Amino acid sequence: MSKKTNYSYVGIAFVILIFGIIFIPKIVERITNDDITRDGIRSKDVSTEVGSKSTKSDLAYLEINGQPKKVPEFSFTNQEGQTITNEDYLGKVYVVEFFFTTCPTICPIMNRNLVEVQNHFKDFKNFGVASFTITPEIDTPEVLKAYADHYGITNPNWHLLTGDEDAIYKLANEGFNLYTAKDETVEGGFEHSGNFALIDKEGFIRSRRDSFGNPLIFYNGLIPEADGTDEDGIPQEITILKEDIAKLLKE
Repeated sequence: MSKKTNYSYVGIAFVILIFGIIFIPKIVERITNDDITRDGIRSKDVSTEVGSKSTKSDLAYLEINGQPKKVPEFSFTNQEGQTITNEDYLGKVYVVEFFFTTCPTICPIMNRNLVEVQNHFKDFKNFGVASFTITPEIDTPEVLKAYADHYGITNPNWHLLTGDEDAIYKLANEGFNLYTAKDETVEGGFEHSGNFALIDKEGFIRSRRDSFGNPLIFYNGLIPEADGTDEDGIPQEITILKEDIAKLLKE
């Protein structure tokens, strides 16, 4: 072997030695400090980030037996005579109420409040309302259409729904946990909740939490936002409903 070749090997060995002295301790330090991670050496899987918890708002899920409660399947007829199902609302944030057009007490207040919400989100095509009548024998599509015109309901995703009475009552009491019942002793002949349920784009019931960390579940629909409180000092919840709709629209 020539001297020239020997010099070459000596040179290479010297370079490797210098590299080891200078750079290897730095690499070890970076690994120790967690500066070099597996994410840093491969491309991120974007699909795992879409719809992940990091994109969710702080709104709670209504849970039954430890499972998030999802809107059950339903199929009814709206004010235009069209068949509307729960799948028509997928991809949309929407508010649910139960009412009837001849209601002499709370329904007019509830629907005026919902029209206010409708107008607030008039530029959002993925916002809607589902209003289920509890007197379907009276509230035909034609009657519901006139009611919608009277109250200024213009959102194409606001469906006033009528259909099988038993199915509607089951949906109210079991599907949304919004109490509804016939009661001839009360004005109007029916009892029903004055609350609204808020549904996310995937069909789950959502709400904010109270000061104890428990879901509020529903939103009081009986006090106009402009009033601030009712005569008993109970605060209106239309403002927080709007805030939470906005959160879900961003999810």
